[in-house]
Amino acid sequence: MKLSVPIYQLKRRAKLLARNDDIPLHQALDRVARKQGYRSWSLLAAKREPPRSSTSVLSQLADGDLLLLGARPGHGKTTLGLQLLLEAVHEGRQATFFTLEYTEQESRKRIHSLSGGMELGDRVEIVTSDEISADYITRHLSGSSRGTVAVIDYLQILDQKRSKPALSEQVTALRRFARSTGAVLAFISQVGPSIPK
Repeated sequence: MKLSVPIYQLKRRAKLLARNDDIPLHQALDRVARKQGYRSWSLLAAKREPPRSSTSVLSQLADGDLLLLGARPGHGKTTLGLQLLLEAVHEGRQATFFTLEYTEQESRKRIHSLSGGMELGDRVEIVTSDEISADYITRHLSGSSRGTVAVIDYLQILDQKRSKPALSEQVTALRRFARSTGAVLAFISQVGPSIPK
């Protein structure tokens, strides 16, 4: 089924609807999905996801690597990040999703839709604290086993509070942490439209 507008615009509509009607975001997303001919947002999102690559992303990464998943809104960054976590779970690795964008319920719903209905329980840990920063992430993952995979959603919000260090300092600290512990860290990043020359 063809959408009337790109998915990122539908998400924006849902956020406005949630604010204007004073309803939870998941209800607003479901309303928007129904207007597009889907029973729920998770079904719309699952049908609109880009096809999976035959080569897994995780197989291309070594312990201690950093990965930047950057694109414009609605191009599948979060989906790719969550698929990376699912690959980690299938390999028996610890998988953690740090998000400042989604609630735990929204995250679990998306993970479930990507898992093909396979019951994962809490095998993907979801962290939604407003305190997420390089320091918070390193403390949270300290003691994790080598090869742990963490996805941070999303990069630009890490230094949103003035009390947190600059983004470049946080990325440097996370790079040191990844190299010393063997954790694989993936950052989701919004990319704006290109500026004409």
